[in-house]
Parts: sequence; structure tokens; C-alpha cells
Amino acid sequence: MPPEGPAGLTRPHSWRRPDAWRNRGPEGGFRLKSPAPLTTEGLRPRGPPWSSTGVPQDNKGEARGFASGKLSVLRKHPYFADLEPEAFDQLCRYAKHVTLKRGTAIASKGDPGTSLFAVISGTVKISVSSPDGRNAILNLIGPGEIFGEVALLDGLSRTADVTANTNCELFIIDRRDFIPFVRSQPALAMKFIELLCTRLRRTSDQVEQVILQNLPGRLASALLRLTERHKEAQGERTIAITQQELSEMVGMTRESINKQLRVWAGRSWVRLEHGAIVVLKPEPLQALVEAGSDDDG
Repeated sequence: MPPEGPAGLTRPHSWRRPDAWRNRGPEGGFRLKSPAPLTTEGLRPRGPPWSSTGVPQDNKGEARGFASGKLSVLRKHPYFADLEPEAFDQLCRYAKHVTLKRGTAIASKGDPGTSLFAVISGTVKISVSSPDGRNAILNLIGPGEIFGEVALLDGLSRTADVTANTNCELFIIDRRDFIPFVRSQPALAMKFIELLCTRLRRTSDQVEQVILQNLPGRLASALLRLTERHKEAQGERTIAITQQELSEMVGMTRESINKQLRVWAGRSWVRLEHGAIVVLKPEPLQALVEAGSDDDG
């Protein structure tokens, strides 16, 4: 009987790296044991709906065809957009495609940082929890964004838990592939320095909001931050998030969140939908953020 890969994946004997997957951890997450390049062609899910598809590495025509589809997510990302075609083809050959169901644990705090992730579709939740069961959501990562770069670059452990917040698709690039690739692309290294600085500034802003702003300001800031990726769009901006998730982002109870959102809905600033919030008027929300703790919303 062929050995198994992660979450019940049957691993054919022809798979190039039979030792690439470690056993799943107690949280249901996964780790890549060996960061060397691998292909996962022919993997078939058996059990939970989780699949992995390797980018063809021996047929450049097939690799480009794959890249022109879902791998275009990498090409559109500002950190990879300026790569030369040959360098981008090389990056594509490192990418491994996985599909995940909502609730799947991707990584746990303390796991080795062996991979970089790019979101193709769906949403990934970055969170931490306390021993008494309280949760805090640090970020929601959407299509076209990357995550896992901190532990990837310094080689230390993951700083938070990572979960599929919806059904989603990801690309995974292994650290031992990516680090030499970055060293060969100095401009890309600078892009990642910019990314880390952006993340640090965002974290500082979040800490400032929790300490200095009242609930309306913190909630307004969170809504605007979640709509940043749609800032070019005019009119309505829909955020696929529950009120419980919002409460874990801003550090307030769900009841307080619901009460404030209903006040704003009455003013036609937002519209409440099942599992989503539609921002109708971002301007008054921005005014609350700028007012700090002096406005009661």
C-alpha cells in the first residue's frame, strides 16, 4: 500500500520526494519537512477534501500554461511583478498548489517557518489565543496577498496560528528554494524589506488604536483597513467577515460590535448582511478614526 501524505493524501511511489511531508501536528496543520524542490503530481485526496498540485517542472510549456492561470497571482503581486521572465519561470517551478476547506489549520504558533504562502482565492486568518481560550485576530489575508514571510526569512518559528477562514487556494514556496532565489534577486530582497516595514507599521497602528482609541474609532479603523484592497473601487465595499471575527480583531465583545454597527447602519454608513458587512460611506468612518477617542460614534 502506498504511503500517505498530509491529511490522507495517497502518495504514489513515483513522487520524487517520499520524505517531504512530516506528520500532521496536533492542531491539524502541516509542515514541509524538507525544503528542497518537489513535485506532487498525481496526488489524489483520500478522506478530507485537501489536494495538492505541483507545477510541472520538466515541461516548460506546461509550467507557463499553469503560470498564465492561477500563478498569475504571483506575477500581479507588486513584489514579483518586476521579475525578469526567466526568474519568474523559476519561481513558478517552486510553487506548489493546495486547496483547503474552511477551518483547516495551515500552521500553528511555534511551528518551524519552512514555507512562504500566497493566497489565490478565499481568506486566511492569522490569530493568537490565550491559555484560557480567548482569541485575537491579527489579520485576514485575501487573494493576491502573501504571508509567512517573517519566519521564512529569519528561519525561526511561526509567530501566530494560521487557519483557512474560508475555502481557499494557496501556493506554497519552500524556504530552501526561496532563500537562494531571493539572494539571486537583490531587487526582490529590497521588496521584502519594504513588506516587513509595512507590516511593522500596521502592527504599530493596531497597538496605538487598542491603547488610545475608543470602540467606534477602533471598529471604524478595522473596517477601513479591511477595505484597503478595494480602495480603487467606487461605491460599496463588501467585507466577508462575521461580527464575532470583528470582535476578536478590535478586542471588544460581539454585543458591543453589534450595537455600534446597528447605529452606523441606521445612518446608512454600513449595511449588515449574513456573514458580511458592506461599507457604504467610508468618509464618516475615516472621520471617526481621525477624531481618536473624542467622538462617541
